[in-house]
Amino acid sequence: MRIPYRPLAIGLVTLAFSALVLARAQSGDRHFFAPVADPVVKEECGSCHLAFAPSMLPARSWQRMMGELDKHFGDNASLDPATAEKITSYLVANAGDAGGQRYSSKLLKGVATGAAPQRITELPKWVSEHRKVPDWEWRHKEVRTKANCIACHTAAEQGYYEE
Repeated sequence: MRIPYRPLAIGLVTLAFSALVLARAQSGDRHFFAPVADPVVKEECGSCHLAFAPSMLPARSWQRMMGELDKHFGDNASLDPATAEKITSYLVANAGDAGGQRYSSKLLKGVATGAAPQRITELPKWVSEHRKVPDWEWRHKEVRTKANCIACHTAAEQGYYEE
């Protein structure tokens, strides 16, 4: 009786390859941040800008930001209290310092304990990662602002920030 090694080998190779692809998809290499999964957060935050991954800021930043929606980067983004509480709870539960956020500690490295930064683009690691981008690129009509991640990182909405 002959044992069919070829199908077994093909199966093992396929399984190993799938595991490798899945691991990459889950990690996104060094620049994966789980995108917003809550539909209310996606709708309310994403109606004006990319709904940034909650893991990109510490919980205290999200609490501060949600507490100051009447002056949200120069705009009044006020919400009814119930919606604001739902969004705040989601952001805080999924914040970069909430644990289980694989790459958040790298992005938040250098942020002073107790600090509540409001701009991801001012985090020391973000600044370091983008230091070689020339000023004229930020002013390009397709970019216009450092917060427009999807202009350069086309898969940012899926959580991937590789170039």
